[in-house]
Amino acid sequence: MTAELLPEDRIATAMTSLPDWSRADAQISRTVTAASFPAAIDLVRRVADAAERANHHPDIDIRWRKVTFTLSTHSAGGLTAADFALAEQIDALVAGSDSSGA
Repeated sequence: MTAELLPEDRIATAMTSLPDWSRADAQISRTVTAASFPAAIDLVRRVADAAERANHHPDIDIRWRKVTFTLSTHSAGGLTAADFALAEQIDALVAGSDSSGA
C-alpha cells in the first residue's frame, strides 16, 4: 500500500508543531548539534531504532557533532503522515539526549 501525499494545508499545519524543522519542496529537515561526536552517534542509533520500528527511514548526514535528519516518503514522491510522525519521534529523542536543536 502506497502512503498518501498530504495536501499543502495539512503540511502547513503539521509544520507549526515542528518549529525546529524546515521544509524544502518535498522534504523536511532538522539539524541537531550534539555535545560530542559519541553523543551524535548515540542519537543516530536511537533514531535508527525508532525508524526501523516505524519502517520509515530518514536520510542522515553526520558531520562531527552536527547531525541532519531529512524526511520524505520517496515511494509516494513527497510528504506523508509518516514523515511528520517520525519527525515528532526524532524531536522526542533529541529532547531526551545531550543534543541541542541548534
